[in-house]
Amino acid sequence: MQNKIYPCIWFDGNAREAADFYCSLFQNGHIKDHNALVVTFEIEGQKFMCLNGGAKYRPNAAISFSVIYETDQEIDGLWQELMEEGNALMPLDRYEWSEKYGWVQDRFGVSWQLTIGKTDEMGQKITPALMYTGDQFGRAEEAVQFYSAIFKPSSTHFIFRYPETDELQKGKVAHGQLSLLDQKFIVMDSGLDHDFDFTEGLSLVVNCDSQMEIDHYWNKLSEGGEESQCGWLKDPFGVSWQIVPSTLPELMRDPEKGPRVTKALMKMKKLDIEALRRA
Repeated sequence: MQNKIYPCIWFDGNAREAADFYCSLFQNGHIKDHNALVVTFEIEGQKFMCLNGGAKYRPNAAISFSVIYETDQEIDGLWQELMEEGNALMPLDRYEWSEKYGWVQDRFGVSWQLTIGKTDEMGQKITPALMYTGDQFGRAEEAVQFYSAIFKPSSTHFIFRYPETDELQKGKVAHGQLSLLDQKFIVMDSGLDHDFDFTEGLSLVVNCDSQMEIDHYWNKLSEGGEESQCGWLKDPFGVSWQIVPSTLPELMRDPEKGPRVTKALMKMKKLDIEALRRA
């Protein structure tokens, strides 16, 4: 599967170490591209970017990654690897929604939800999961409608709500699944007291093949949100996105043109493909 949307994880100088670690956890994990600033890799058909951005941000559990395994041996093995220097947010155990489930934050601060089930039912082994909490609590369903109107094709597969017996969260989204550009995403609300929210520590990248695409995603996603530098923006829910041309890695790899492209990019908010090519 070619990911048009993929996660970017913020690191403080150890992006390659993290990418190598994640690739080692899965049989088909491999590095796709790397330089001093950015490492891209793929595991189980899901593309990731690791960014050496400095100490300003760190990933947190507001965006996690759901992993489906079909056997106890697989899920137990991955849990053990992720728990080394990590910590359990929810212990690996039996829950009413799963025969085996656990939520772990690994040594780099990245969160993973492991569950036993059928991969064919989800259609992908690894799925980004967005949690709307704090000031964003109760907005998961609104976010589904917002993203579905921007990314086409899109579809909402189902939304499970908290029961009426849950005084704090009743009627809000306990678990929802949607597809954007044929990629699955999970959304959920949480009214519990968390010490995290969406930040640049874990953003979503949209690869664009034309300036028309960049304009569309930039204008729509930033509406009611906040524009930033270098193709970054925040949507109305506080989720960070990077709207970038698909040719950017190639332009930046050019030993002669690369430094000029980087200099031009640093002066932009919404990225201009032709201006980057002319740099």
